Amino acid sequence: MSARVTVVVATRDRREQVLATLAQLRAHSPASPVVLVDDAGSDGTPEAVRAAFPEVEVLRAPRNLGAGARTLGVRAARTPYVAFADDDSWWAPGALDRAAAHFDASPRLAVLAGRVLVGDEERLDPVCDLMAASPLPRRDDLPGPSVLGFLACGAVVRRRAFLDVGGFEPVIHFLGEEELLARDLAALGWGLAYVDGVVAHHHPARGGARPGRARLQRRNALLSAWMSRPAGVVVRETLRTARDDRGALLDAARRLGPAVAGRRPVPAWVERDLRLLEAA
Repeated sequence: MSARVTVVVATRDRREQVLATLAQLRAHSPASPVVLVDDAGSDGTPEAVRAAFPEVEVLRAPRNLGAGARTLGVRAARTPYVAFADDDSWWAPGALDRAAAHFDASPRLAVLAGRVLVGDEERLDPVCDLMAASPLPRRDDLPGPSVLGFLACGAVVRRRAFLDVGGFEPVIHFLGEEELLARDLAALGWGLAYVDGVVAHHHPARGGARPGRARLQRRNALLSAWMSRPAGVVVRETLRTARDDRGALLDAARRLGPAVAGRRPVPAWVERDLRLLEAA
């Protein structure tokens, strides 16, 4: 059944890591097609993957696309559902079969956010606790708590819905890209749900967060607000970012033109749900 779920893996200059991840994917999800997108890397990943895993479809991005590399992979997929994996994550045995069954039973479901277990200790990612306790109203036609965000490395999407909204937003590039995608899907009436029984494993490199990560997160959160929230919220978030991290504000300002050009304010019901999440 998991042959109906393609796994899209995006990577950049992490050849040995992605080879180990592909071995895990082939062991745990052998029936699922895999598309690997090399995000304009320079370490010979495409050649190494083709040699070690000839059944994997390998694409090479023309330039560094960030999260947009995943969009390339979804376009290349030929299955109704697509699961994302980073070059340091993979899906547990049976997870993609369960995900496909949930999508079949829930025609409005666009994103299934799974449970993400981190490292050899299999610690639950704290974002999963937040999704499980979502304050949004429970929808009977969805298989779990409604959410307006997710972790891409633990998410499965309905290919048609994902492409209907254009995939991940290029202005965001990378880190926090899930937030704007979730809003775009919800604005079209699609549902997003957290499902604890669909499990992904994430084994990030040791050493803590990369330098500049927090600033990038703040920049992208502000860009997402500029592109999707009402004017009052935009002003509030801009002033907050100016107070807390002027560097993030300046970084966001460099992308102001395309952000404004791509602005698509969410409808009132999505804004209401966003405010519920903020209040919680």
